[in-house]
Amino acid sequence: MPRNVFYAQSGGVTAVINASACGVIETTRQYPGKIGALYAGRDGIIGALTEDLIDTSLESAADIARLRYTPGGAFGSCRYKLKSLEEHRAQYERLIAVFRAHDIGYFLYNGGNDSMDTAWKVSQLATRLDFPLVCVGIPKTVDNDLAVTDNCPGFGSVAKYVATSMREAGFDVASMARTSTKIFVLEVMGRHAGWITAACGLASEAEGEAPHILLFPEIPFDPEAFLRRVDQCVKRHGYCAIAVSEGLHDANGNLIAETGTRRDAFGHAQLGGAGQVVAQLIQARLGYKYHWALADYLQRAARHIASRVDVEQAYAVGRAAVEAALAGKNAVMPAIRRLSDTPYAWEIALADLREVANVEKKMPREFISPEGFGITDACRRYLSPLLEGEDAPPFARGLPNYVRLKNIGVARKLADFAP
Repeated sequence: MPRNVFYAQSGGVTAVINASACGVIETTRQYPGKIGALYAGRDGIIGALTEDLIDTSLESAADIARLRYTPGGAFGSCRYKLKSLEEHRAQYERLIAVFRAHDIGYFLYNGGNDSMDTAWKVSQLATRLDFPLVCVGIPKTVDNDLAVTDNCPGFGSVAKYVATSMREAGFDVASMARTSTKIFVLEVMGRHAGWITAACGLASEAEGEAPHILLFPEIPFDPEAFLRRVDQCVKRHGYCAIAVSEGLHDANGNLIAETGTRRDAFGHAQLGGAGQVVAQLIQARLGYKYHWALADYLQRAARHIASRVDVEQAYAVGRAAVEAALAGKNAVMPAIRRLSDTPYAWEIALADLREVANVEKKMPREFISPEGFGITDACRRYLSPLLEGEDAPPFARGLPNYVRLKNIGVARKLADFAP
């Protein structure tokens, strides 16, 4: 009998992670004689640990197809990091017990750096316990910081959203600058890698257009140099628009917006407010009136303005994950390989999970302008194709018409387990 598939979504969701889920489910359904049921973990890996599995076969083909246009995580996600096999051995053994009980032969994990690490560790434990399991990671992260792959599904749509928002806000501020607001600051995601901040720079195509300053986590924040730049910009253009990464830090490595010692489930410092810190610094030292905005969830949930390229790549890595699993390719991740910038061309290749797990790809210095406040032409050539094309969802009564699946659970076979 064909063995079953376990699929789960992990970490912060994106505008297109459900497109990957769509690719996984639709491809699985094309191989009825080779693959059994596809079970999704409710709320990510927590669903596997608690044996809370969703039977995706009970969803109609039409509803699965609508996943391609729906943001968020259709089956729920989580921030739960499995540590080393020695520290969390009970959890790993529980995973194998659940997989054994439900005849799971394929483990597909859709997430970022920590998720690829989990998929790698599960593959290693399955080998140690002599349990036949093929583990495949599916890339996803708005931060665009996964190694090996040229870019990450989820990033292109965030990039399109923030660049669009910056361009539109720039028109607004320019209209009011003579008698009102002269400073606009947009804070975007990016803890250690400034890819989203860089994408804001695409909004400016001519001298004087917003944004005028980009603040990257790769470049230590120098308040004096920054304030000089702001003042020069206002005197020259009448206003100054700034994009800042949430992970902006000073020369000593201190995050300027770290909120005390609060940590998330992955051990990351809770961030938020870098934009406000920067804006208030300008007002205190230069006296300019400001407005600041926090893109937050809006940037990663904005399916209405998703990049067509991003949607297509998200679907493609989901499809490729199933095909790799069927081919017995264990401990791998479908990666995007760029073939050319103009015309933009790409293909899917397989990367080893051990080369991806816990490796963070930051902005290369050659993508950042010499003074550290902008992007280079090389960066533009890299970023621009990822924003290309529109793939609007269907609308009903003036609003996006997204799908909510039934998510009917599978009967449990094991005793309760508390992660």
